[in-house]
Amino acid sequence: MRSLVAEGAPFEVRGGVYVGGARTLREFVEVVWGYGDRPFLVSEAGTVGYREFFDAACGLARRLVGEYGLRRGDRVVIAMRNLPEWQVAFWAVQLAGLVAVPLNAWWTEDECAYALDDCGPGLLLVDGERVPRVRAWARRAGVPGIVFHGEAEPGFAAYEPDTDPFAGPPGVEVLPEDDATIFYTSGTTGRPKGAVATHLAQAGAAVHPRYFAARAALVRGERPGGGAPIVSLTTFPFFHVAAFTSLYAVMAGGGTLVMMRKWDPARALELVREHRVTHYAGVPTTALQLLALARETGDPLETLTLLSTGGAAAPPGITRGLAEGYGERIEPRNGYGLTETCGGVLAHVGAEYRALPGSVGRPSPATEVRIEAPGEDGVGELWLRGQSLFRGYWRDEAATRAAFAPGGWFRTGDLARVDGEGRVTVVDRLTDMVVRGGENVYCVEVEGVLQDHPDVLDAAVLGVPHPLLGEEVGAVVRLRPGAAAGPEGLRAHVAARLAAFKVPAHVLVRDGELPRNPAGKLLKGPLRELLAGSGRVSRG
Repeated sequence: MRSLVAEGAPFEVRGGVYVGGARTLREFVEVVWGYGDRPFLVSEAGTVGYREFFDAACGLARRLVGEYGLRRGDRVVIAMRNLPEWQVAFWAVQLAGLVAVPLNAWWTEDECAYALDDCGPGLLLVDGERVPRVRAWARRAGVPGIVFHGEAEPGFAAYEPDTDPFAGPPGVEVLPEDDATIFYTSGTTGRPKGAVATHLAQAGAAVHPRYFAARAALVRGERPGGGAPIVSLTTFPFFHVAAFTSLYAVMAGGGTLVMMRKWDPARALELVREHRVTHYAGVPTTALQLLALARETGDPLETLTLLSTGGAAAPPGITRGLAEGYGERIEPRNGYGLTETCGGVLAHVGAEYRALPGSVGRPSPATEVRIEAPGEDGVGELWLRGQSLFRGYWRDEAATRAAFAPGGWFRTGDLARVDGEGRVTVVDRLTDMVVRGGENVYCVEVEGVLQDHPDVLDAAVLGVPHPLLGEEVGAVVRLRPGAAAGPEGLRAHVAARLAAFKVPAHVLVRDGELPRNPAGKLLKGPLRELLAGSGRVSRG
């Protein structure tokens, strides 16, 4: 689409960077003040307009800098479920020139403590449900907190909105090269790693969805940017980078973000009708459930124009279900992105997606794609380079060096091929990761917990296909002689130490040695066959 990227065009790229885009997240968010009373965040508690949101974010930013004395480079943890205040907290951190560190709201106390020790925050912004999971760490480290939707207690002050419309953000300097975010992901050791992104990288991520939307409009024969602001029902948790791809698109156009406290397909259909939702964004699991219930109940989804999935591979059933139920009225969209790319950097939309549902589409103008060492079938490791790429892993130089090839190319760990028109198809993963409904589960981490059980001699964890989640976690366990632990006891052992989505849904206890190669590496192929063919699989 030359008209979008030519010199002087809205998405011109020079030196790998969007020419006309913001350079920092502070620049990006400051303009939303101009949307005034337009609805921005819709939740069970009501509607928050753009001006109210921005004033509250500015008020909290002033408090971070003034009352708490935080300065450039200091980390601020955000640990709460999807609430309007999550967005107030995140953008307050950006307005104050600090580094936002979102934590997985499903993590256990031990998992939170690991990340807190790693990032060393100067302040915790948490909801009342998360306080018990961080309280002990906060007291031990002497780090204060602000609690949202909860009571004040020693060390945690209650959040009190300051919405003075005339005070504005604190007078701090924010530079493009400053760190903006640390999002935790799983690494080669199975322990979470903090992917650090600069303001320039996140600002680039904020432009990608606008480009993809503009390109899709031209393909449909429409004028980019036309029509009313979007209303998006976004079901991704805010601590997941996939949520930001949708969020950036909403904020850039003064649209509305409709939130859910907990996923429920029936409630989602109600919200689509009630708020006249135009865009749906979520993992494939939730999208499939939404479409199934809509077909079952005869819901026409009359206002929906786009159904977008991310966080996991999209099954062909999504495009097929949309076409059977709604023809071409609702556009399907999928794509590809990682924590290390600050969200989606490739997208596949509309007719092209329907024709080639296995592809993840083309890259944004500020993203370069390379297939390293392709085989005869054109498949090799997918390498990426571009503006929205993270700068490295927090305090982990070895992992950072391993992640990058010469020339600034990021090794994704995914196997892919590129067709003659630049479309990318991801065919497999090099990394030993299970993606369960959009959440990454690192096998080594779960194996370590299982092996901590006194009855367990050996354990292997792998992905088991699931029609809605994409994959579930499965485990093959060898017990010590005379041990009597059963599948449910082993699942309970994991559940006490890790988040619920990491607990194996399938557990096979076997007597013999687990299959390994001469180097001692577990052979996951034979293990998958064991799980698939055994009548002793226990499902939770």
